[in-house]
Amino acid sequence: MSTTPIILFASLLVVVHAGYVPDACMNCICDVETNCRMPDPLCHMDGGSPSCGPFQLKRAYWLDARLKGGDLMNDWQKCAASWTCSRQCVDGYMERYAVRSRLGHNPTCEDFSRIHNGGPNGFKMAATLLYWERVKKCLVGGPGLYQVQQHVKNHTTLG
Repeated sequence: MSTTPIILFASLLVVVHAGYVPDACMNCICDVETNCRMPDPLCHMDGGSPSCGPFQLKRAYWLDARLKGGDLMNDWQKCAASWTCSRQCVDGYMERYAVRSRLGHNPTCEDFSRIHNGGPNGFKMAATLLYWERVKKCLVGGPGLYQVQQHVKNHTTLG
């Protein structure tokens, strides 16, 4: 029996999912934002402006991402409602801001997470460290672990 179809299939998966932000990091950012679920309603107010989709994208983030990520459906909320476009938006934003010339090193998941949470200079803001800790817990335990830990913490009484 030939293994060619399996190898071809595995190669295809890598091409389909390859982006600037590694999959594990992207998945954990999504997990921390929304349990990686498409929110219903799509948007909610956050910090005085709407955040939309599984990555909680703001319009300004989407506009910045278009400079590297292409047209991104030419509509911020349509993009946020699309899994593919949302990921492309995060990739485009990171291709613009999470780069060696700005960071002084090759970008890491910590950089991607903190920039996603705190904007272009989030990688050097103390306010984004807690967000990074949440993403890091997901990376260690896989998507969904952070929510399980929060559920246990919220329903545990100390005696």
